[in-house]
Amino acid sequence: MNQRFSRWLERQWYRRTAWQLVLRPFSWLFWILIGLRRLAYRLGLFKSLKLPVPIIIVGNINVGGTGKTPFVIWLVQQLRQNGWYPGIISRGYGGNVIHTHQVSKDSLPQDVGDEPVLLAHRTGVPLYVGRKRTRAVRHLLRDYPECNLIISDDGLQHYALERDIEIAIIDGERIFGNGQLLPAGPLRETSSRLDEVDAVVFNSGPPAAGGYLMQLVPDSLRQLSNPETRMELSELIGRRVHAVAGIGNPQRFFGQLENMGLIVEAHPFADHHAYSEADFQFAKDEIVLMTEKDAVKCTSFARENWWFMPIAAEIDRALAEKILARLTRLIEKED
Repeated sequence: MNQRFSRWLERQWYRRTAWQLVLRPFSWLFWILIGLRRLAYRLGLFKSLKLPVPIIIVGNINVGGTGKTPFVIWLVQQLRQNGWYPGIISRGYGGNVIHTHQVSKDSLPQDVGDEPVLLAHRTGVPLYVGRKRTRAVRHLLRDYPECNLIISDDGLQHYALERDIEIAIIDGERIFGNGQLLPAGPLRETSSRLDEVDAVVFNSGPPAAGGYLMQLVPDSLRQLSNPETRMELSELIGRRVHAVAGIGNPQRFFGQLENMGLIVEAHPFADHHAYSEADFQFAKDEIVLMTEKDAVKCTSFARENWWFMPIAAEIDRALAEKILARLTRLIEKED
């Protein structure tokens, strides 16, 4: 999708405009189609794959990023600390791989997608991408039979896979935009879908009743050309920086830097933007800060004064305990 058109359409989703009235009949058609699709799976007209190991679906009902990647990293850490050996599958959005492909730290984001490469760097667990997630999970379990749990990064609407636990991530700042389904709004499914999931996690903002709050905590800045080199964000307080973000909600990143005392010149890009050196003509010799998701696509042409900010998710321990208890019950049921 053209970046300019993508930004325009997103602006319509998060405010009330006349265009919503034009697009709303198409949203009604979309609602009918997704309803018929779900019904077809429930009636067995479309088949769902039952895995031999538990599967946790981490997704959202919105188009665009809501914070799934840092949540998946947190979830892998919690599971590993409690004796589980998870593997991850992903659609690999933004990549060009058609068939199933294993992702490593050295994989190219333009091939497998930026988020899978970031997950490979941060988790160290087996990770496969593919347009057909059922095939991706079969390859993963074949190659890594020791994996005793699967995490699907995104896929809340991918009903070809049976699921044991569903977790929905919500952008606590933007919530559901105008509340309309595509294309008049940002929703893939109606908000009532959240009544069916096992947990709803709010990325910042006050969580709704029964939800869990996720806070993204920044770490020391890392140099793109040499990630072992670090710099504290406090060293840039009061200084002007170019901030780059090609994520679902770039303003979250820019606002975070401004709240920390930096003078930010913002450069938002579309989610999953494929960067080239030409995108940084504004930079010259000035400091550039970006998210870790953006950094994996810029290392090949990064300059010495380009930095990225890793983040870590902090979530109520009660959610981890809930997930672990549910997994224990699943295993006991199988025995």
